[in-house]
Amino acid sequence: TVGLYLPNMPTHPISFFGAAKAGIRLVHLSPLDAERVLAYKLKDAGARTLVTSNIAPLFGMALKLHGQGLVDRLIVAEDGDFGPSGLPTLPIPDKPGIVTFSAFVAGAEPPDAWPQVSPEDVALLQYTGGTTGMPKGAMLSHKNITAAVSIYDAWQAALPSGDPANDKVILVLPLFHIYALTSVMLRQLTRGSCMLLRMRFDPDQTFDDFEKRRATIFPGVPTMWIALVNHPRFATADLSSLIYAASGGAPLPVEIARRFENRAGFRLTGGWGMTETSPSGTNVPNYGVPKPGTIGLPLPGLEMDICALDDPHRTLPPGEIGEIRIRGPNVTRGYWNKPEETKASYADGWFLTGDIGYMDEDGFFFIVDRKKDMIISGGFNVYPQMIEQAIYEHPAVAEVIVLGVPDSYRGEAAKAFVTLKEGASAFTLEDLQAFLKDKVGRHEMPVALEFRDALPKTPVGKLSRAELRSEIKAAG
Repeated sequence: TVGLYLPNMPTHPISFFGAAKAGIRLVHLSPLDAERVLAYKLKDAGARTLVTSNIAPLFGMALKLHGQGLVDRLIVAEDGDFGPSGLPTLPIPDKPGIVTFSAFVAGAEPPDAWPQVSPEDVALLQYTGGTTGMPKGAMLSHKNITAAVSIYDAWQAALPSGDPANDKVILVLPLFHIYALTSVMLRQLTRGSCMLLRMRFDPDQTFDDFEKRRATIFPGVPTMWIALVNHPRFATADLSSLIYAASGGAPLPVEIARRFENRAGFRLTGGWGMTETSPSGTNVPNYGVPKPGTIGLPLPGLEMDICALDDPHRTLPPGEIGEIRIRGPNVTRGYWNKPEETKASYADGWFLTGDIGYMDEDGFFFIVDRKKDMIISGGFNVYPQMIEQAIYEHPAVAEVIVLGVPDSYRGEAAKAFVTLKEGASAFTLEDLQAFLKDKVGRHEMPVALEFRDALPKTPVGKLSRAELRSEIKAAG
């Protein structure tokens, strides 16, 4: 197993395809991972070689891991290899076990015969976010990953699209995340499209990519779209080159999607998937009667249904809320070194997603929340995401997370943590409750409100309930 500890730079796809051809199993490490998480992933995956960059924070940590004996070899890409990023770098020491990427490539010789790679072989250990304890490594095979790309291709084949050779795709989503790897990089490479590779998201850079580089496709996550839609340039930016815009990784606020469509003239499409599904799952058609809040239809070749929360073997009819199940050629066979977690994640050959939702009469799926995030208030099931969607309609709100907090009467009740749009004024809990009166039920009404300068996010930019919950718990 070889670890990839890289930002968005060409070294990543070169290493990814080289390892796949050589039959080497890869593990992605996030540049935003804490040291203990990096150490855990390396040990759990059995990775003794690390491909990294000499960009300062990244390489400093890589040298530390090497010095601790957690890896035997560092292959270090130099920041200037493909044009400098402008970020500070560290010198590469002349030590045993440390080699530059260019020297490694120059000294490599093709084998007499390439290894025979089976479609069932694990190509990638992709660690999930992990809300409690350490993350789990989803085993993604060559078949899982290639099937996921083919599934997206089959869906898009039925939709109007531009000429792939002329498409310019903004790739700012981190390549260490499955959404960027499969849905964007691998799929766009198979299409022959140009990719604008960006190391970090910057709204002004993105608007420049629309206006100056005439980007045609932008896949993002909700926090990126929230930032763009609330940016001063959004009202006047030239979006005429853009033909397809997508959001994934987390539920997209309905209000943000509405504002984008009103400005751009076409729908900001969403979808749903998981690390464990490589990540193809559903997509929202960009035609027909809109269904606000839907995650869409299952992609071609996939089966999905709803099972009872208390019995994963019992299927529920349309309209009833339960847990979403999925099966298909893209779905992981389980978690690395975790047989018990693997066993608990399947029922009758279906993967249990942990997402609570329902299917309507037309076959469209809707997520109401994660199973582990559900609040039980006075005996009622309360879904934070539904409250968040309503709060996003407030004109002063930029971002929001709703958590369950102890309540002496109800057991648990909802509390809203809010960041404000630039220049917006704070409001009281009573103001918020009045705003939500006709939007949520009495059992869903927030009983507390807290304003924050910023809300915690995961390494891929998703708002993190888990981190906020941990922070509050640590503070007592």
